Amino acid sequence: QAQLVESGGGLVQPGGSLRLSCAASISNFDSLTMGWYRQAPGKEREWVSSASARGIAMYADSVKGRFTISRRSAQKTTYLQMNSLIPDDTAVYYCNVVPAVSQYWGQGTQVTVSS
Repeated sequence: QAQLVESGGGLVQPGGSLRLSCAASISNFDSLTMGWYRQAPGKEREWVSSASARGIAMYADSVKGRFTISRRSAQKTTYLQMNSLIPDDTAVYYCNVVPAVSQYWGQGTQVTVSS
């Protein structure tokens, strides 16, 4: 059964950086658009970034210029490099395909930006 496992979250001070990883056990990884989503306390889950099968990256306006998405086919892994973090980035971060598939939601990884 396909599975996505996120890792790399943690507590970081404002201005700091984190790198999230998403390991996918999906047979057709190379043909999928992979995305990162996040859900802050009391808010709905939102799309953050995506990378197409051809590597075309897109970003939400709120993270543009600070976050970078990448993917490695051999490892079936998607990354999210997050720089210049701000408290509003605090959320549980999830990866999924784009558009999201309900059965692919994992546990996510908590990112907390606080001094």
